[in-house]
Amino acid sequence: CDQAIVSVGGQIPNNLALPLWENGVNIAGTTPQMIDNAEDRDKFSSMCDKNGIDQPLWRRLTSQEDAFDFADEVGYPIVVRPSYVLSGAAMNVAYTPSELSRNLRVAGEISNKFPVVISKFIEGGREIDVDAVADNGKVVLHAISEHVENAGVHSGDATLMLPPQGIDDETLAKCRETVAKVASGLNITGPFNMQLIAKDGEVKIIETNVRASRSFPFSSKTVGGDFIEAATSIMVGDGVPAWVAEKDLGLDGKGAYPETYVGVKAPMFSFKRLLGADPTLGVEMASTGEVACYGKNFHESFLKAMLATTGFQMPKNKAVLVSIQERLRGDFKSSLEKLNELGFTLYATEETAEYLKSLDIPVTLLHWEESGISPSIDQHLKEKKIDLVFMFANNFSKRTETNYTIRRVAVDFGVPLITNLQVASALADSFELFYNGKLNLEVKTLPDYYAEEKQK
Repeated sequence: CDQAIVSVGGQIPNNLALPLWENGVNIAGTTPQMIDNAEDRDKFSSMCDKNGIDQPLWRRLTSQEDAFDFADEVGYPIVVRPSYVLSGAAMNVAYTPSELSRNLRVAGEISNKFPVVISKFIEGGREIDVDAVADNGKVVLHAISEHVENAGVHSGDATLMLPPQGIDDETLAKCRETVAKVASGLNITGPFNMQLIAKDGEVKIIETNVRASRSFPFSSKTVGGDFIEAATSIMVGDGVPAWVAEKDLGLDGKGAYPETYVGVKAPMFSFKRLLGADPTLGVEMASTGEVACYGKNFHESFLKAMLATTGFQMPKNKAVLVSIQERLRGDFKSSLEKLNELGFTLYATEETAEYLKSLDIPVTLLHWEESGISPSIDQHLKEKKIDLVFMFANNFSKRTETNYTIRRVAVDFGVPLITNLQVASALADSFELFYNGKLNLEVKTLPDYYAEEKQK
């Protein structure tokens, strides 16, 4: 074996890069030492500081006492990030000291061999995904996607928009600057993926994986260029393919930002097959697949993607159950008003029903199953009287076990469940356009969109 490629097989080959190299196997592309610098949270954060790459406040930990001191210093919430993990395993956000203690236990033993980094979690930020290919530290092609969900949902579970729909040019320029610095700092040759967070005009890096991500096919198809073909050619020494320049996909190019169509990648989950699993999202990945759809604008692509995921369909009776934690209600107020104006029948849990009444929005109260009072939430879900469930909980929710039961009943009886507020808001906006005749779900092939892009 002259050389081995470890950057297209997920996390496990990356973990094997150093051991393979230490046993005499040549690694194609980025060196094992630089892969280690990206995977080791302590080394990566130090590299970012050295190269002027902005990141949330962080610290390498060797004890729980150190963790609590850091949290007291920067304030909660805090995210715990172990090194060399797959899909955010053991990565958790803590809002209180007790949650931090539990999350540190889950992360495993804190030692010099497997460092854990703790960092300030930025609430309400826009998370950004970057797929790119570099040659000796210089980026030769890239694609930047924006998450529909705010930061806090694993990128593998997030709904991606390409090109970005809510990020201004100045912020995108900062993203590209960060991409260039990371590629240079790690001297990357081959594929890499990174997550960034943007808020209040600042762009900070979350992490970088020196390997292909599960979003590489989506990025490749959306911009019309095979990222892995280019990465492989570069890693084996054949250079950058000619089509890369023609596609104009470099950091200064416009090819990564289609103007006549938008791609949306939506996650798919297997919660119905996983008995007892909690169908909710967080920083640890839960999805088992995804779908990508295209349209002339975000809402067309988004609604197509939602309809393509398992179990989702347009509401037949326009009956929606809503349960919203108090701190989140104001952010969903306009969407509730839209649903009411569109003729949806709104059902709600006790406190959410009171909130809807305060807005003069008609609502039917459904009782918790354990109350013994009819009509109950479980009964309506099991009898398919509900078309769609919006349930937004957080760490401040009181009825955690009951909320879990409702989510589980919805999944078990095939009622579409949305647990993210930003996704639900986008869905309400799409419903508004669709039911008012302003959104046409056209059937087109991806080459059709390529052809229209060329003619612009």
